[in-house]
Amino acid sequence: MKAIYILWLRQIKRYLRTRARIIGSLGQPLLFLFALGFGFGPIYEKAEGGDYIQFLAPGIISMSILFTATFSGIEILWDRQFGFLKEILVAPVSRLNIMLGRTLGGATVAVIQGTIVFFFSLLFGFKPANLHVLPFALIFMGLIAITFTALGTAIACFIEDMQGFQIVVNFLIMPIFFFSGALFPIHRLPKIVHFISSINPLTYGVDGLRTVLIGGSLLGVGTDLLVMASVAFVILVLGGHLFSRIQI
Repeated sequence: MKAIYILWLRQIKRYLRTRARIIGSLGQPLLFLFALGFGFGPIYEKAEGGDYIQFLAPGIISMSILFTATFSGIEILWDRQFGFLKEILVAPVSRLNIMLGRTLGGATVAVIQGTIVFFFSLLFGFKPANLHVLPFALIFMGLIAITFTALGTAIACFIEDMQGFQIVVNFLIMPIFFFSGALFPIHRLPKIVHFISSINPLTYGVDGLRTVLIGGSLLGVGTDLLVMASVAFVILVLGGHLFSRIQI
């Protein structure tokens, strides 16, 4: 447990020291909120969808968590390149504990990033239905963060160069994001697109987060919670297995 805590704390300290990373990672979510929120807002309203900012903001919060969490896996490649990973792996600590500590640290950073985007979204006109539901929103944010931090770790375990990691991650997370219902409702999509969305774990995270913030679940908040928790567990197990076999 001590190793998990130390690695968790190290991830957070590394994040807080890099102010450029914090500012840079806010650029894309804020651009999406501004450009899409105000650009497509009138069209969405004419289609009787209501206030698009209300619909969009939970999706952009999820996007911020998705990107931050998944790309946290690149730190394994940095540590491997500079020899720090070798120092950790030769320590008398279970590799599973090392992986859990790194994953929880990366997930915490992703949740912090998502929380910052949430507060910025208030400036764009987003209004949560009830502030008392914010702790429940953190649950879904945490599940999204853990799931995709573990996924990023799993990918980093069998890719040795940073360029390859970025290519693979972008190839995966862009479809995951666009087919999650973050930008548009999924219930009126063509059957094939709806099927793709239904097997996308982020769909359930976005729907759950949107439900607790503004209401109107499409899939059921219980289903969202069950699917996200199950996927997070499976990917954690997979990531732990791959990390235990990593070569240095």
